[in-house]
Amino acid sequence: MDVIAFFQQAMSHVPVLVQPLLVALAGVIPFVEGELAAVLGVWAGLNPVVAAIAAAAGNFASVFVVVFFGARIRGAILARRARKAVAARVVSVPAGGLPGEIPEAGPEPAPSPKPESKGVQRFKRFLVRFGVPGASILGPLALPTQFTSAVLVSTGVPKGWVLLWQGVAIVLWTTVTTLSAVGVLALLEG
Repeated sequence: MDVIAFFQQAMSHVPVLVQPLLVALAGVIPFVEGELAAVLGVWAGLNPVVAAIAAAAGNFASVFVVVFFGARIRGAILARRARKAVAARVVSVPAGGLPGEIPEAGPEPAPSPKPESKGVQRFKRFLVRFGVPGASILGPLALPTQFTSAVLVSTGVPKGWVLLWQGVAIVLWTTVTTLSAVGVLALLEG
């Protein structure tokens, strides 16, 4: 079965006002994102501008949620570490311990960190080499934008900076793939 005909037939069963919402929902999904969601929208018969805007909006909405909650989680973790550090300094016990107290074995070793995936390692190389703007724009070559946003926030990049550059990357990549989809469709339709 022809893939383009399948999408066009499937979309014809949905009201016209709901079609961009479906494209936006597809844009929320990691690995589909704005790029593939826009292509699917164009292939389904949506106006390319509407498909691109809907897909980019869905993708950006998911990135916004990741950045917002990721920053809150990072803040909570850092606050907890700070409280523990202050408590450890306040409650320092002499090396011999208190009289009648059994000496402790010492702090437990921290568990070894989980190895990073190749995509995260590649993205972090982009970040070191090109900074936040370059890493955001090149990031979709290594990881979905939701994951790159989480990595950026976890490294301490300010939320506004992450949102700005992820937005630029989403618009750029969605535009490129939408134009490519329009070109491919024009070639196939002759």
